[in-house]
Amino acid sequence: MPFIPHTLDDVRVMLDTIDVPALETLFDEIPPSLRISELPALPDALTEWQVSRLMTERAAELSQPLCFLGAGAYEHHIPAAVWEIAGRGEFYSAYTPYQPEASQGTLQVLYEYQSMMAGLTGMAVSNASLYDGASALAEALLMAVRANRKSKSKRVLVPRTLHPFYRKAVRSIVHNQDIELVTLPYDPSGGHTLKEALVPYAGQDFAALVIPQPNFFGVLEDVDELTDWAHRHDLLAVAVVNPTTLAVLKPPGEWGRTGADITCGDGQPFGSPLNSGGPYFGFLCCRKELVRQMPGRLVGRTVDLDGKPGFTLTLQAREQHIRRSKATSNICTNQGLMVTAATLYLSLLGPHGLEQVAAICHANTRMLVELLSAIPGVSQIFNRPMFHEAVLKLPHPASEILDGLLARGILGGFDLSSEYPELGNALLVCATETRTEADLRQYAEALAMMV
Repeated sequence: MPFIPHTLDDVRVMLDTIDVPALETLFDEIPPSLRISELPALPDALTEWQVSRLMTERAAELSQPLCFLGAGAYEHHIPAAVWEIAGRGEFYSAYTPYQPEASQGTLQVLYEYQSMMAGLTGMAVSNASLYDGASALAEALLMAVRANRKSKSKRVLVPRTLHPFYRKAVRSIVHNQDIELVTLPYDPSGGHTLKEALVPYAGQDFAALVIPQPNFFGVLEDVDELTDWAHRHDLLAVAVVNPTTLAVLKPPGEWGRTGADITCGDGQPFGSPLNSGGPYFGFLCCRKELVRQMPGRLVGRTVDLDGKPGFTLTLQAREQHIRRSKATSNICTNQGLMVTAATLYLSLLGPHGLEQVAAICHANTRMLVELLSAIPGVSQIFNRPMFHEAVLKLPHPASEILDGLLARGILGGFDLSSEYPELGNALLVCATETRTEADLRQYAEALAMMV
């Protein structure tokens, strides 16, 4: 992007125009105790060519190992057209479209995105969008506590099979609002949440039950039973889903007798590269009855005085973003560029293409598990159906295995020892449609040499 420097003369003219004596005056409301006079850890300034040389050298050090690491961020193929279009200036630099007369392109993209996400999840409404999957779940729980008129508590049931990073992020966001997260155990043989684990909480006052699908172990939960249990006991059912699975699995809007109430998750599988951890985006969908409790932006389609179709932000006015304590959210960064990429990704793949991606992911993971489980000392821990991740038991600590695999050019998976120590030497592995049979066999051969 172009760099437009401000000379000292430019700065002086600007300060004179607003009648401010010095730049420091603009920040005089910051207490001295919070100011930093210097940053000793920063290196000396570099020239432009030195920065270019440094970045080139750093880039050359980056390897491209075979990736079998999932755990919430997945290496999917992204059609070249996605970022060729999303990188155009009208999308790449577009701001929140408060002025519909100047933002019809951006508004239509968001409307199309909302329509596709509502269709995928089986829900009535989708927003556009949130910061990431973890903050989307936090928003969903804040929303559930506000919306559940049958509950007077701020307690939520959260399975231990939910992504541990999500649990930590949600707790950080909601605990200061006095929302209590009560953890549910998982079945040690199946890796899923048993309905029996809910029995002690029957009759107690809870606002919501979180239902991951698939869960962090890649295992499929009994979503129908969990959703119906929640509704029988006056809890809202909050679904946390991998959006790719919605091409082949029952959408949350059809879980149980009446469907989930709120659905959220991370949209990274839809056109966002891994990018060393971001940026990604969170999605949030809900039943029509809850729409006024939903944070973020909603785009509607209408007609003008001449009967021509048009798009505009609806239900939530701009004041939503500046009402402070009265707003439904103050953390709903929308990640509009990632949403644009997701809209293009879904449009290019279509329902059949997305179904093919999901089916190949599942087939590759089954083959990977078969190959790795054939190695003496390696076995699959859980016996339930899974999607494109599975948990393996190893004869040695997972951290040692992963170090050895990385030295052989393989990102072998996610070490579960710190988050789930009861599983022992356990490794979460993942295979998407980007892995070939040769890749899977290369992993198996490398692992066999180490165990």
